[in-house]
Amino acid sequence: MKKILELFLTFMKIGGFTFGGGYAMIPLIQREVVHNKKWIKEGDILEIVAIAESTPGPIAINAATFVGYKVAGFAGAIAATVGVVFPSFLIILIISYVLKEFESFKGVQYAFNGIRAGVLALIIKALFNMYKQCPKNLYAYIIMGTAFILAAFLHVSVLIVIIACALFGLITYLADERRAK
Repeated sequence: MKKILELFLTFMKIGGFTFGGGYAMIPLIQREVVHNKKWIKEGDILEIVAIAESTPGPIAINAATFVGYKVAGFAGAIAATVGVVFPSFLIILIISYVLKEFESFKGVQYAFNGIRAGVLALIIKALFNMYKQCPKNLYAYIIMGTAFILAAFLHVSVLIVIIACALFGLITYLADERRAK
């Protein structure tokens, strides 16, 4: 029961102090569940992001659910999911009530511009952290470049891109195994 409460509180903290959506949460999730709590390994973050991105729903909720399940089973998944969602729900409830009064105030608009810039920095930091975990070889660079082009410029579904990358990785592995024989 202690682990369930700890999952809830950890993900409530993550959900409460992250602005900008799921990708902005990745560095916080990494710091809390890998470095502080040591619930998962550093290399597992890439898998969690890949699974969270390729399943339907918001990445933050999917990542919280996955980590919660990995740490404490079904009850852990529920605790982490509710924990990560609760602050946003509460904040949106309060903002929707108050925003009507202050939406035309220039300071509020500038504050949100500042938040967006900060969130972008967190996303870039997460990108660098994930890049450090990726293999540095020609195949990996081909996969990364192709995935980026497919998603960013050709607007191919993220699920299809991830499946295609997995298949390319598997084909590369099989080709390497065949050459080794």
